[in-house]
Amino acid sequence: MPAGQIACVVGSNGAGKTTLLRTLSGMVKPRAGQMRFAGQALAGASCEAILRAGIAHVPEGRRLFRGMSVRDNLLIGAYLRTDLKSEVQHDLERVFSLFPILKDRHKQDASTLSGGEQQMCAIGRGLMSRPTLLMIDGLSLDLAPRAVEKLSQALLEINRQGLSILLVEQDVFTAFELAQTGVVIEIGRVALAGPSSQLADDPRVRSAYMGVRCRHQTSPHAPMPWRRSPPCGRSGCPSRPQARHWACRSTSCCRPARHCAMRASPQPCCARPS
Repeated sequence: MPAGQIACVVGSNGAGKTTLLRTLSGMVKPRAGQMRFAGQALAGASCEAILRAGIAHVPEGRRLFRGMSVRDNLLIGAYLRTDLKSEVQHDLERVFSLFPILKDRHKQDASTLSGGEQQMCAIGRGLMSRPTLLMIDGLSLDLAPRAVEKLSQALLEINRQGLSILLVEQDVFTAFELAQTGVVIEIGRVALAGPSSQLADDPRVRSAYMGVRCRHQTSPHAPMPWRRSPPCGRSGCPSRPQARHWACRSTSCCRPARHCAMRASPQPCCARPS
C-alpha cells in the first residue's frame, strides 16, 4: 500500500480479512508467500519483531485488559519502547488530545467504558507504540453511528499527521469514505483492487457488499445511474451528522431508505429500498 494513505480491506464474513491482519502482525504464521514492509522481509517474524518494524495491530473486539485503568491500557502499547519517559508521556498526552474522553476517564477500568470509548482506547494503545502503519480490524463493530463518525474523524486527523492506516471494515460505505485505496477479498484471494472511488462505482461491489442494485440497470455489468452527492445540510435531516448521502439521476429511487430524502436537489432523492 502507498505510504501515508488509508487503505481498506472489505469482504464478506469468512473471506479472510481478520486472518490477513493476524498474519501481517505475526499472530498467524504464513504457509507460503512473502511479506515486505519498508524494505524488510517480515514473513514468519515474531509479533515483537513486527511491532518493532513499525506495524501496530488494533484487533477485532478491541481486546482491552479488564481490571486495568484506561491509562495503564494505553501505556501497555509502549512496552517495547526504549526512549525517554518524557517521550512516552508526550505521546500519552497526544492520545488524550485526540480522544479527550479518555483523559477524563484515565483512572477508570477500561472494561467499563462504552463500546466507542473502548475502541478509542484500543486505537490509542496502538498509537503509543509510534507505528509507521496502524492496522485496525473492525472499526465500527457493534458501535453506534455517532461513535463511528467520531472515530472516522480521528482516523482522518491521524492520517493527516503522516501515519499510514490499513482498515478492515464490514461497513463498506464507511471504508470507502475513509480510504484512498481498497482491496476486495473473497475466500482468501484478492478479487478487486484499486482506488476506493472506482471500487465504489463497480456494479459487482455495489450489488454484493452495498446491497444496492438500481432498478434501471439492465445488465449486471452496466453502469448504475446514480452519483455521490455532498452531505445534507437541511435542518431536520434524519440522517446522522456528517453522513454521506446519495442522489439518483433517474426518475425514481434506487437507494436504501437510511439515506437522506430531504436534501434540496433538482434530482429526486432516493428514499425507498432498492
